[in-house]
Amino acid sequence: MNSLAPIILFVYNRPEYTRQTIESLKKSQFASGSELFIYSDAAKTEKDKKLVAEVRDYIKTINGFRKVIIKESKENKGLALSITSGVSEILNKYDNAIILEDDLELSPFFLKYMNEALSLYEKEEDVISIHGYVYPVKKKLPETFFLRGADCWGWATWKRGWKFYEDNASKLLSEITSKNLKDEFDFNRSYPYTKMLKNQIKGEINSWAIKWYASAFVNNKLTLYPGKSLVRNVGTTVSSTHFEETNVYDVELSEVPVNVKNIEIKESVKEKKIFEEYFRSINSGIVKKGLKKIKTLLK
Repeated sequence: MNSLAPIILFVYNRPEYTRQTIESLKKSQFASGSELFIYSDAAKTEKDKKLVAEVRDYIKTINGFRKVIIKESKENKGLALSITSGVSEILNKYDNAIILEDDLELSPFFLKYMNEALSLYEKEEDVISIHGYVYPVKKKLPETFFLRGADCWGWATWKRGWKFYEDNASKLLSEITSKNLKDEFDFNRSYPYTKMLKNQIKGEINSWAIKWYASAFVNNKLTLYPGKSLVRNVGTTVSSTHFEETNVYDVELSEVPVNVKNIEIKESVKEKKIFEEYFRSINSGIVKKGLKKIKTLLK
């Protein structure tokens, strides 16, 4: 491998989650040789100030990495701008980067997989990113596989890949519509990604992730996924700004390394179908939950 990729961690007002993310990251092979950049957003409200201060006190104590660089914002940017501007800043200086948020628990083999995959596919223009999380699907997945688009729970990209990021959601939707890609973009109508993009345009959500996925998708770029998840999002198991409490995304972290090797660089039709089946199963569960809630309210 070439030199280890810098790690970017975005934190806000969740000290316990931040500690959990850091402690799991420190156990990852290659952590001690990696540079860690931590972006701390400023408090949005008076209520958040104490927690933001607690997070900032904690991150100043972090060790176990080759270097820890802390960047504290003086004003609240919000998650979307914090991530897009932070990733852009680092990739202006480095050829690649690994990106994390403060609610992720990581396998000890996360950094090994990320760095090996970044090195292996460095010059493959069709590959835009590497992803560490994979849904808890019921069917067996291969060691690694490609899907069209990009993802956001423990990921990495190169300077050349991030250049495709388009911040204009209207432009992205227009291209998806004009090329008649809506069904494919929505995993054969199994997940409402197009609706999310429209909600972004309306200002009902503020998501960098839907624009990152759409940017990669319209440019026909691929993301590498592991067959076993190296990332667990603990933020989905409690109510938060971005999620209602749910365990449908919960996974067991891989206890063995992922074998990163050359595979054919094309979207895996079989694995995409498995994702579609999973999306339909969770959407069915959400609908049933909603109907049950309505019946309860009517009673």
